[in-house]
Amino acid sequence: MKIAMLTNNYKPFVGGVPISVERQARELAKLGHEVTVFAPEYKQTDDGRLREEEEGPQEGRRERVIRYKTSSRKMENGMVYPRLVSREIIQVFEKEQFDCIHVHHPMFVGTMALYLGKKYDLPVIYTYHTKYEDYLHYIRPFQSIEEKSAVSQKIYRLGKERVVPGFMRWFTNQCDLVLAPTFSMQEAMRNGGTRTPTAIFPTGLEDSFYIRDEEKSAAVRAQYLQGRKHLFCTVSRLEEEKNPRFMLQGITRLKERMEESFRVLFIGEGSMRDELEKMAEELGISEETVFVGNVDNQEMKHFLGASELFLFTSKSETQGIVLVEAFAAGIPVVAVNATGVEDIVVNGKNGYATSEDIEEWSARIVEAMQNENYEKLKVQAGLTASGFRSSRLAIYEEMLYAQCINEREKEGSAYENERNRAERFGSSIYRLFKAS
Repeated sequence: MKIAMLTNNYKPFVGGVPISVERQARELAKLGHEVTVFAPEYKQTDDGRLREEEEGPQEGRRERVIRYKTSSRKMENGMVYPRLVSREIIQVFEKEQFDCIHVHHPMFVGTMALYLGKKYDLPVIYTYHTKYEDYLHYIRPFQSIEEKSAVSQKIYRLGKERVVPGFMRWFTNQCDLVLAPTFSMQEAMRNGGTRTPTAIFPTGLEDSFYIRDEEKSAAVRAQYLQGRKHLFCTVSRLEEEKNPRFMLQGITRLKERMEESFRVLFIGEGSMRDELEKMAEELGISEETVFVGNVDNQEMKHFLGASELFLFTSKSETQGIVLVEAFAAGIPVVAVNATGVEDIVVNGKNGYATSEDIEEWSARIVEAMQNENYEKLKVQAGLTASGFRSSRLAIYEEMLYAQCINEREKEGSAYENERNRAERFGSSIYRLFKAS
């Protein structure tokens, strides 16, 4: 198959969607498909070089990245604003024939994907990565909404409760297939009015993520523990929707509860870093918190492997890739219960999911660290992660693509490709059973 993937953000920007897109493209290429990722270009780095601006297929791999131009403005979290119409994407579609389009955002490249799907009679698959109603504060009129007038707050609620859900309902119903990372997200889409066929398709982990390097993890642990007893970590962008203030308040209460010393590594960057570092100091937990910054994804498993627990307080996840990564490293999770969390964290099995209550959250951390509980949680964490290998998920994704293409052909598509799609569909099913 020749697959076009369209995304509003991609590496070097750090986030769950860029990681998901990269892993899917890589695993599908390993299966022999030609994958083209259309991603935004980014500005120069500090030393003046452009990063990731042009990428062609590497030896033995068949994915490529084509960068399109963006607006000069950026969001506070570093995301760029793609243009509504991308000449770079249109030109490639004029020259090449694709079998399907997989789009990862509803805005910007989302509408472009719908246009190209109709023009070339291609199935459009969309992955519902993000609960966009939780991200309205990145739009300038809604920034610092708690300081705005009552009228402004009413408009904000209208956007969150009516406008964004209404747009998502319209967009998903224009697609041929919508992928949900979790069962709860699939249910939320259906309850929101999505009539398009849906399937559950989580973001997986590369096989290399399951291979632990005890020596490197021990080095990370020694670097940050510095004489303390326990090391915990959290991974997220330091932004409002990730609920980091609650995390710091919870750590403050944990310090009062735990008899043994500990440290929490905050892995990730964001616009709130300075505020959070100041808050940690005011709460008296500067020694218990370390703001590490961004960590390369290839190194992430060493940081997770160095830790004993993974702490999480975000309420805006659709899946929470980092939870799977923590389980793959063999560490239990203590999280605030929310969409995405409830689908993977099982209380008393691989961790704990609590209400957004500081007393409960901190108490569960203490409970998880008790000897009679901890080893059981670790074993189950590893078992949970075993079902999220990207290599296996790619075979399922391949089959979903083939089904969409076949459905289009049944409708009498005039946009034909020289490949034998029936044969390819059969091959997908064979791979799926072989991997199971």
